[in-house]
Amino acid sequence: MKGMVVVGFVLMALVMFSSCSKLHPIILVPGSGGNQLEARLNEAYKPSSLVCNRWLPIPKEEGGWFRLWFDPSVLLSPFTKCFAQRMILYYDLHKDDYFNCPGVETRVPDFGSTQSLLCLDPKLKHITTYMADLVDSLEQEGYKEGETLFGAPYDFRYGLAAAGHPSSTGSKFLEDLKGLIEMASTSNEGNPVIILSHSLGGLFALHLLNRNHLSWRRKYVKHFISLSAPWGGTVQEMITFASGYSLGVPLVDPLLVREEQRSSESNLWLLPSPKLFPSNKPLVITENRNYSASEIPQFLEDIGFSQGVHPYRTRILPLINKFTAPEVPVTCIVGSEVKTPETLFYGRDGGFDEQPEVLYGDGDGTVNMMSLLALESEWAGMEAKQTLKVTRIPHVSHTSILKDSVSVAEIVREISTINSVQVLRSVV
Repeated sequence: MKGMVVVGFVLMALVMFSSCSKLHPIILVPGSGGNQLEARLNEAYKPSSLVCNRWLPIPKEEGGWFRLWFDPSVLLSPFTKCFAQRMILYYDLHKDDYFNCPGVETRVPDFGSTQSLLCLDPKLKHITTYMADLVDSLEQEGYKEGETLFGAPYDFRYGLAAAGHPSSTGSKFLEDLKGLIEMASTSNEGNPVIILSHSLGGLFALHLLNRNHLSWRRKYVKHFISLSAPWGGTVQEMITFASGYSLGVPLVDPLLVREEQRSSESNLWLLPSPKLFPSNKPLVITENRNYSASEIPQFLEDIGFSQGVHPYRTRILPLINKFTAPEVPVTCIVGSEVKTPETLFYGRDGGFDEQPEVLYGDGDGTVNMMSLLALESEWAGMEAKQTLKVTRIPHVSHTSILKDSVSVAEIVREISTINSVQVLRSVV
């Protein structure tokens, strides 16, 4: 009996030692707007006004690069227009791809690091914090920046497209993310990584897994943890396209950013999926007609964004009709019981220039519950080859899931469990 106790203490010590020395490296993939973007202007830039011609944030360094997102000047109406012009994308029908506004060059700082994910403006850390609390909690568990903890920021304006259509910026991000995963694993004795994504980042991560061979996935990816992923899009996105969305930022007129938001390739990706949302359920109701998820092309026409119809039909619809199981363990952690836009009502007088009256349903405040839980229904009956765990956390919103003490504790607990399974196997 005494010998068994001693063995027990030895095993416990081995587990504690192994948990510190053999953590699965983590790759953080942020959501839309969840990392900084930088820009510079060249001679091809044609400002929309005299204000935009003269106004330029203080360059970060030689070469003229400045922070495009997020900069507090966006809060002031004249500068909001300049910001929107510099953020806007253009779809080239001939090339079948999206590009920056002429004269605007953009880049994503600190790829591989968590630095541009912690907050959106280092000078306003407390009010622009994003993943800082989550990163701090992971570091308390023994994770170290650049050793076992990495960030994968990207240009979130761009998305992906269905097979046969180019999506140069989004595809390049997947290539970079793949390389980062391989590097993180190789530098940690071949230990496969944990991909930890938030919101839109989950869609990119799932496509990365499914666009690579099963042998690669099983070699390099231990687990995929998705936070608040909008698998089937959101009704909130229809407000963005119809009336603009200020993202809760005070003083910003949503109409000033509407054109820029409509131009975003990734925003088209986030419109409600007709695969998930019932075709007989109207999501937008007006005095003239109603629109369900299966009527998005007509909706885009009627709000005055006809140029979005072709890329939506050809690039987006085929992309969102599949939820292929990656055959690596997946955990979805989502907020619930937060009122979330479910049906939008627009009157005749204001058209789509006014914010709608909203009927709310369940979700995380941004993503509808049907979308958050899509993988449960899509992968039902696939338990033999696809492990899926879904955890709901009541009263936690889409963004507070990264900060709320209960949700962060749940995320850390899930990661600890993944690490512990490996440790126990190595000890046995």
